[in-house]
Amino acid sequence: MKRKIIIAGAFLLFSWAFTSCESDCKVCKIVTYIDGVYDSELAGYEYCGAELIVIQNTPDVINGNMRTTYECN
Repeated sequence: MKRKIIIAGAFLLFSWAFTSCESDCKVCKIVTYIDGVYDSELAGYEYCGAELIVIQNTPDVINGNMRTTYECN
């Protein structure tokens, strides 16, 4: 019985430790503007940690009068 309690406690501790680091998550989607006016967007996905930093620092793609960018909320 004591062993089960220790295993359950360790599981809870590790679960808490790994999820507490993922608090800086945002949902990011690709949005397209034509002549500065909203045109369309793709489905959003959740990014956390280093992935989120890379997405937020990705420069806009500009092709003529069309600009495509990541927007994160």
